[in-house]
Amino acid sequence: MLERAEAIAFCSTFESVYEDYPFHDPNWTVMRHKDNRKIFACIYEREDHIWINVKCDPEWRDFWRNAFVSVIPGYHVNKEHWNSIILDGTVPDKDIERMIAESYELTKEKLKKRKR
Repeated sequence: MLERAEAIAFCSTFESVYEDYPFHDPNWTVMRHKDNRKIFACIYEREDHIWINVKCDPEWRDFWRNAFVSVIPGYHVNKEHWNSIILDGTVPDKDIERMIAESYELTKEKLKKRKR
């Protein structure tokens, strides 16, 4: 995965999501959940590469950062809970997809407990 279109296409495979441009800047694409409008991926170009910001479980945050030089603390977001993936060809697609999927799961609406 190297291109913005590929990242958007993969994000679009998840249930009830949509593509948004809330900053009125075509460089910044955000992928949101329809039900709660939470962002699970920010896709943008920086330093001649496409970058994707994804939410991550703090237990996995450092694993991804240590596994790949191109996974760094989130650019312009909370660095404790978000990583930036630089799409420069060094991170395998399966790992990029896994990180996006985890972000999707972490940001989707939680089912409320049934009243007893």
